[in-house]
Amino acid sequence: MIKKKICMLGAFSVGKTSLVQQFVKSIFSDKYLTTVGVKIDKKTVTAGDRDVELLLWDIYGEDEFQKVKTSYLRGAAGYFLIIDGTRGDTLETAFKLRDRTEGAIGEVPFILVFNKADIEDEWEIDGKTLEDLSGDGFTVVRTSAKTGMGVEEAFLSLTQKMLEG
Repeated sequence: MIKKKICMLGAFSVGKTSLVQQFVKSIFSDKYLTTVGVKIDKKTVTAGDRDVELLLWDIYGEDEFQKVKTSYLRGAAGYFLIIDGTRGDTLETAFKLRDRTEGAIGEVPFILVFNKADIEDEWEIDGKTLEDLSGDGFTVVRTSAKTGMGVEEAFLSLTQKMLEG
Protein backbone atom coordinates (compact mmCIF):
# COMPACT_ATOMS: atom_id res chain seq x y z
CA MET A 1 0.00 0.00 0.00
CA ILE A 2 1.16 3.52 -0.79
CA LYS A 3 1.77 5.78 2.21
CA LYS A 4 1.75 9.57 1.97
CA LYS A 5 2.49 12.12 4.68
CA ILE A 6 0.32 15.25 4.69
CA CYS A 7 1.03 18.25 6.93
CA MET A 8 -1.74 20.52 8.18
CA LEU A 9 -0.35 24.06 8.27
CA GLY A 10 -1.85 27.39 9.24
CA ALA A 11 -2.22 30.01 11.92
CA PHE A 12 -3.55 29.09 15.35
CA SER A 13 -7.28 28.34 15.57
CA VAL A 14 -7.99 28.05 11.83
CA GLY A 15 -9.46 24.56 12.21
CA LYS A 16 -6.57 22.19 11.42
CA THR A 17 -7.43 19.72 14.18
CA SER A 18 -11.16 19.99 13.48
CA LEU A 19 -10.63 19.23 9.78
CA VAL A 20 -8.58 16.14 10.62
CA GLN A 21 -11.19 14.95 13.15
CA GLN A 22 -14.00 15.51 10.64
CA PHE A 23 -12.09 13.62 7.93
CA VAL A 24 -10.88 10.70 10.07
CA LYS A 25 -13.74 10.27 12.56
CA SER A 26 -16.64 12.32 11.13
CA ILE A 27 -16.87 14.31 14.36
CA PHE A 28 -16.77 17.99 15.30
CA SER A 29 -16.31 19.53 18.72
CA ASP A 30 -16.94 23.18 19.62
CA LYS A 31 -14.26 22.90 22.31
CA TYR A 32 -11.02 24.57 21.27
CA LEU A 33 -8.02 22.36 21.91
CA THR A 34 -4.58 23.82 21.37
CA THR A 35 -2.28 21.39 19.58
CA VAL A 36 1.05 21.06 21.35
CA GLY A 37 3.75 19.93 18.94
CA VAL A 38 2.20 17.53 16.45
CA LYS A 39 -0.65 15.01 16.52
CA ILE A 40 -0.59 12.22 13.95
CA ASP A 41 -3.67 10.44 12.60
CA LYS A 42 -4.07 8.14 9.65
CA LYS A 43 -6.78 7.15 7.23
CA THR A 44 -6.82 4.96 4.14
CA VAL A 45 -8.53 6.36 1.06
CA THR A 46 -9.04 5.08 -2.45
CA ALA A 47 -7.85 7.27 -5.29
CA GLY A 48 -8.71 5.81 -8.67
CA ASP A 49 -7.77 2.15 -8.31
CA ARG A 50 -5.17 2.67 -5.57
CA ASP A 51 -5.45 2.47 -1.82
CA VAL A 52 -3.42 5.19 -0.12
CA GLU A 53 -2.69 5.40 3.59
CA LEU A 54 -2.59 9.07 4.56
CA LEU A 55 -0.46 9.99 7.56
CA LEU A 56 -1.93 13.27 8.75
CA TRP A 57 0.45 15.50 10.70
CA ASP A 58 -1.64 18.07 12.57
CA ILE A 59 1.03 20.64 13.47
CA TYR A 60 0.49 23.38 16.06
CA GLY A 61 -0.67 26.74 14.74
CA GLU A 62 1.80 29.43 13.93
CA ASP A 63 1.62 32.86 15.56
CA GLU A 64 3.98 35.71 16.41
CA PHE A 65 5.45 33.73 19.32
CA GLN A 66 5.78 30.29 17.77
CA LYS A 67 7.10 29.21 14.36
CA VAL A 68 6.49 25.77 12.84
CA LYS A 69 9.57 23.55 13.12
CA THR A 70 10.79 22.63 9.68
CA SER A 71 11.79 19.18 10.97
CA TYR A 72 8.04 18.36 11.17
CA LEU A 73 7.79 18.94 7.43
CA ARG A 74 10.42 16.41 6.33
CA GLY A 75 9.02 13.55 4.30
CA ALA A 76 5.77 15.34 3.49
CA ALA A 77 4.33 14.40 0.11
CA GLY A 78 1.82 17.25 0.32
CA TYR A 79 0.27 19.77 2.66
CA PHE A 80 -2.74 21.92 3.34
CA LEU A 81 -2.52 25.63 4.02
CA ILE A 82 -5.58 26.22 6.16
CA ILE A 83 -7.08 29.68 6.25
CA ASP A 84 -9.88 30.86 8.53
CA GLY A 85 -12.19 32.83 6.25
CA THR A 86 -13.31 34.96 9.20
CA ARG A 87 -9.73 36.15 9.86
CA GLY A 88 -8.07 37.78 6.84
CA ASP A 89 -4.59 37.75 8.43
CA THR A 90 -4.57 33.92 8.33
CA LEU A 91 -4.16 34.10 4.53
CA GLU A 92 -0.93 36.06 4.97
CA THR A 93 0.27 33.51 7.56
CA ALA A 94 -0.51 30.69 5.10
CA PHE A 95 1.65 32.22 2.38
CA LYS A 96 4.54 32.76 4.81
CA LEU A 97 4.25 29.09 5.76
CA ARG A 98 4.23 28.10 2.09
CA ASP A 99 7.48 29.99 1.49
CA ARG A 100 9.15 28.38 4.52
CA THR A 101 7.83 24.93 3.59
CA GLU A 102 9.18 25.19 0.05
CA GLY A 103 12.51 26.36 1.48
CA ALA A 104 12.62 23.32 3.77
CA ILE A 105 11.35 20.49 1.54
CA GLY A 106 11.05 21.93 -1.96
CA GLU A 107 7.91 22.10 -4.05
CA VAL A 108 5.32 19.45 -3.22
CA PRO A 109 1.57 19.54 -3.91
CA PHE A 110 -0.56 21.69 -1.62
CA ILE A 111 -4.08 23.04 -1.43
CA LEU A 112 -5.41 26.30 0.00
CA VAL A 113 -8.25 25.34 2.33
CA PHE A 114 -10.61 28.15 3.31
CA ASN A 115 -12.31 26.82 6.42
CA LYS A 116 -15.45 27.90 8.28
CA ALA A 117 -17.63 28.04 5.14
CA ASP A 118 -20.65 27.40 7.37
CA ILE A 119 -20.31 31.02 8.57
CA GLU A 120 -19.28 32.56 5.25
CA ASP A 121 -21.42 35.64 5.99
CA GLU A 122 -18.82 36.49 8.69
CA TRP A 123 -15.82 36.13 6.37
CA GLU A 124 -13.22 38.87 6.01
CA ILE A 125 -11.94 37.21 2.82
CA ASP A 126 -14.18 37.86 -0.16
CA GLY A 127 -15.09 35.66 -3.10
CA LYS A 128 -13.01 37.77 -5.50
CA THR A 129 -9.86 36.92 -3.53
CA LEU A 130 -10.66 33.21 -3.86
CA GLU A 131 -11.35 33.62 -7.60
CA ASP A 132 -8.06 35.51 -8.04
CA LEU A 133 -6.14 32.76 -6.23
CA SER A 134 -7.80 30.10 -8.41
CA GLY A 135 -6.99 32.19 -11.48
CA ASP A 136 -3.35 32.31 -10.36
CA GLY A 137 -3.24 28.50 -10.51
CA PHE A 138 -3.81 27.66 -6.85
CA THR A 139 -6.17 24.87 -5.89
CA VAL A 140 -8.72 26.46 -3.55
CA VAL A 141 -11.28 24.49 -1.55
CA ARG A 142 -13.94 25.89 0.77
CA THR A 143 -14.56 23.67 3.79
CA SER A 144 -16.50 23.52 7.00
CA ALA A 145 -15.04 21.25 9.65
CA LYS A 146 -18.33 21.71 11.50
CA THR A 147 -20.68 20.47 8.75
CA GLY A 148 -18.17 18.37 6.81
CA MET A 149 -18.68 20.42 3.63
CA GLY A 150 -15.71 20.08 1.27
CA VAL A 151 -13.56 18.11 3.74
CA GLU A 152 -13.52 14.78 1.91
CA GLU A 153 -13.12 16.62 -1.40
CA ALA A 154 -10.05 18.48 -0.09
CA PHE A 155 -8.28 15.33 1.12
CA LEU A 156 -9.08 13.34 -2.02
CA SER A 157 -7.98 16.22 -4.24
CA LEU A 158 -4.63 16.49 -2.46
CA THR A 159 -4.20 12.70 -2.58
CA GLN A 160 -4.75 12.76 -6.35
CA LYS A 161 -2.25 15.63 -6.76
CA MET A 162 0.37 13.70 -4.74
CA LEU A 163 -0.10 10.57 -6.85
CA GLU A 164 0.25 12.56 -10.08
CA GLY A 165 3.34 14.46 -8.90
